[in-house]
Amino acid sequence: MGCQCFRQQLNLSCHSTDPSQFTSNLLFVGTEDCIHIRIQQRNGRKTLTTVQGIADDYDKKKLVKAFKKKFACNGTVIEHPEYGEVIQLQGDQRKNICRFLVETGLAKEDQLNVHGFKCLWLAEA
Repeated sequence: MGCQCFRQQLNLSCHSTDPSQFTSNLLFVGTEDCIHIRIQQRNGRKTLTTVQGIADDYDKKKLVKAFKKKFACNGTVIEHPEYGEVIQLQGDQRKNICRFLVETGLAKEDQLNVHGFKCLWLAEA
């Protein structure tokens, strides 16, 4: 399934969906400066992944619905006083989120800023 079909399936609204209109020095429509993907340790082995920086042009609730279905986890959109709308997902979904955003064309790989404790897959990439 191509990026265009996936965007239509999610019914994401944005000003332009044609990736050929973007030049290398411009950001994708779906991002602000960069997208921050963080992991937070809860109690025990439980973790929480947060995604911040996706542009307001996209319906974050529909993105969460797609994340939940694709990654088999629970998630929600919260309103943070400093960062605005932030997506929260259960578990360590950093790798899945990065892959999803790049494959669907919502962000370039160099716009993703992954935070948190060290993991093996970050060293491989």
